[in-house]
Amino acid sequence: MRKFLLGLFGLFLILATFPTLIQEIHNLLKPPQIQSPGTTVNMYNHFTQKIEQLSLDDYLVGVVAAEMPASFPMEALKAQAVAARTYIMQRMSPGGVKNTRYPGADVSSDPKEGQAWISRAEMEKRWGKVKSLEYYYKIKWAVESTQGQVLTYKAQIIFPAFHASCGGGTENAEEVWVTSAPYLKGVPCPYCADPNPVRQATYTLAELDQKLKTNLSAVPVSTANNKLLVITKETKTGRPKEIKLGNKTYSTTILREILNLRSTRITWSINGDKITFTTKGHGHGVGLCQYGAKGLAEQGKSYEDILKHYYTGVEITMMK
Repeated sequence: MRKFLLGLFGLFLILATFPTLIQEIHNLLKPPQIQSPGTTVNMYNHFTQKIEQLSLDDYLVGVVAAEMPASFPMEALKAQAVAARTYIMQRMSPGGVKNTRYPGADVSSDPKEGQAWISRAEMEKRWGKVKSLEYYYKIKWAVESTQGQVLTYKAQIIFPAFHASCGGGTENAEEVWVTSAPYLKGVPCPYCADPNPVRQATYTLAELDQKLKTNLSAVPVSTANNKLLVITKETKTGRPKEIKLGNKTYSTTILREILNLRSTRITWSINGDKITFTTKGHGHGVGLCQYGAKGLAEQGKSYEDILKHYYTGVEITMMK
């Protein structure tokens, strides 16, 4: 009995000191310190509806945790960390896009308004106590080992667009947002490792008429298959850019938002009074493909290789 109690006490001590042990190991493995720019981020937390003051690194850890699966390879996480740092510094630098919605804040944690962000408490909810410690220090390493690094094009910090999965190739910025950027050009992406890239969404003609203010229900059945939906423009990479639905034409970017489709890589099939939209990929398709980054990392590519594949002509620059 005494041995059992001693063993139980020893197990308790191990569990009690486990978080400290992980932190100590992390500190031992910490790379040589690069001079930190000492930036503070004033973030509007859309969960608490309050402005929080965070160190740049703490902000970036929360962003990478929210934006990319922590199970991804380290080089993919490093690429995401550099992209995330570039995004916030581009907003906070002179001439950058300033927040106007939340006075006093540099950025919001709402993914609809910028980069997503989650707290340590939210990480624990998502991943559990032990796994969240592993993932937190993994992400922290990705942030610290790329500390101070941002993406530039001709000495100017870039807008580092990224998305979940491209479905086989990324898109030119001007095909999605009208405005072009020389570093946001479509590139082939045979590495996209999204395990479930294809999704479907089905709507009745009446539902589409209501959502899109179209007249699809009025098209005669005999001509419906030929007249209901027609691609009127394609992007240079072959995605539909504009689709005519009955009497109205929509950009696929707008159509994706209204119909809650996962991407603009769209095909469809018609069955009676229903249309099934099939999409491949997830997101707008511009810039870094996160599942592509995963695939490249699994092939042994570095985060520098990954970033330079998806952002044409960029340099990785140290902040001054």
